[in-house]
Amino acid sequence: MVNERTRVQRASPTVWMVVVALVVAAAWWYPTVRDEWLLPKPDEATGGSGGMPFRSGGFGGGAGPGRGTPVSVAKARRLDVRVTLSAMGNFSALNTAIVRAKVDGELQAIRFAEGQMVSAGAVLADIDPRAYELALQQAQGQWARDQASLRNAQLDLQRYQDLLAKDAIARQQVETQQALVRQLEGTVQTDQAQVDHARLQLSFTRVTAPIGGRLGLKQVELGSLVRASDPAGLVTITQTDPMALVFAVPDVHVPDIQRKLQAGQTLTVDAMDRDLKPLARGRVSAVDNAIDLTTGTLKLKAQFDNKAGLLFPNQFAQVRMQLDVLPQQLAVPTQAIQRGNLGTFVAKVMPNQTIKLVKVHLLGSDGDWQAIQADDVRVDDAVVTDGADRLRDGSRVDVVSTLEPAMPAAMPAPIAAKPGLPRALSKPAASASAAVPSAGTSPTTAQAAEPAGAAGAAGAGPAAGRPPWMDRLPPEVAAKVQAMTPEERRAFFQRMRERRGGGAP
Repeated sequence: MVNERTRVQRASPTVWMVVVALVVAAAWWYPTVRDEWLLPKPDEATGGSGGMPFRSGGFGGGAGPGRGTPVSVAKARRLDVRVTLSAMGNFSALNTAIVRAKVDGELQAIRFAEGQMVSAGAVLADIDPRAYELALQQAQGQWARDQASLRNAQLDLQRYQDLLAKDAIARQQVETQQALVRQLEGTVQTDQAQVDHARLQLSFTRVTAPIGGRLGLKQVELGSLVRASDPAGLVTITQTDPMALVFAVPDVHVPDIQRKLQAGQTLTVDAMDRDLKPLARGRVSAVDNAIDLTTGTLKLKAQFDNKAGLLFPNQFAQVRMQLDVLPQQLAVPTQAIQRGNLGTFVAKVMPNQTIKLVKVHLLGSDGDWQAIQADDVRVDDAVVTDGADRLRDGSRVDVVSTLEPAMPAAMPAPIAAKPGLPRALSKPAASASAAVPSAGTSPTTAQAAEPAGAAGAAGAGPAAGRPPWMDRLPPEVAAKVQAMTPEERRAFFQRMRERRGGGAP
């Protein structure tokens, strides 16, 4: 009897541990599987095979069976989609020259202003010419003396030839005189070269512009001793009209670029600043002869008109180059493009408010629109643009808002010169098809979100002015959501989806 009681007492802690474990398991198990047991099956709740009904507590504790995931949608359109390339580059002068003195001497005059536009051959500075004038006079004197000696030798040769004809002089003396004449002729030619050299050195005392362009800051001061060996020179000239822009494009586009250039077609290039404001419009003028192995890119050079002088060497620019135009292509907003196990796909909203995932093939993008090829997407079909991360085939959705991204538009005209400057920076492209969107990136998206009531009436059901999902929210939550802006509403529903799933996808 005592042994039996002892065994029961020894077993009691073990029994209590098992009981506690069962209670903890039940507390964990019930919230986890109650939806699966108590709520309707997915087919009943969502009308599909793979829907995900709301769990309790999704929106202030008022969620229940049959409620869909709130999403934003946009309609597929048919557009002319331009295929463009974006890159970054820097403007550079078409030519750059350092103006150096070609002779040594004192700088007597500076005949330019810093930043001035000059033409080729304009006089920029004067160097003391007196030493070079004397050298020219000395060379001319030497030439005159040797010229007189040559004339005298030629007269002697004429007399010797007359005497030789009368057999009154030896032939050897005549031949010696002929050699002396030829020697003096060579001396005179050397003297003439010395005169020309001295005259050239004298001309170098007037420093002229080798090319036309804009002058930089002067590197010397008046009265300084300048030398031909000075590395900095007197001033730098940059040829800024036209300007060049060098940028790199991926090598995958090289065949298309080469085909168009060889066919004589113009590749339009638009340059923008860091704020995506248009600077200038130009065209591709040259292609590098090799692809960079480290980056896999090919360098292109574009040429821009700069008569207004608004572009400067080494100025940063974002580049947009148009390669082609895809006429009347089926297009959806870029936000609707999803990537996953299916590859690239969109979430199409069916008439019964369920989702069908449709695989698509990407063709080209223009601004906020992406051209696609898909067998099961038609014009005006609604595709999910926000909230598609938790959707599966057959998921039930409630449309919160309908977005309408801005249509692709021609790039604004480049910035014109201010009153008083020569004229506008460049002429707009003559062809509308050559216009490029105003971005090294895409144009700014003008997402006009419809009011929640209108969106619900259009996409969530027949209720006019108030979507069905609004009636399922607690009154205080519904009032709060209705007062939100479209951006705040999207962020609110995103937080609710994360809270419902614990942040898990």
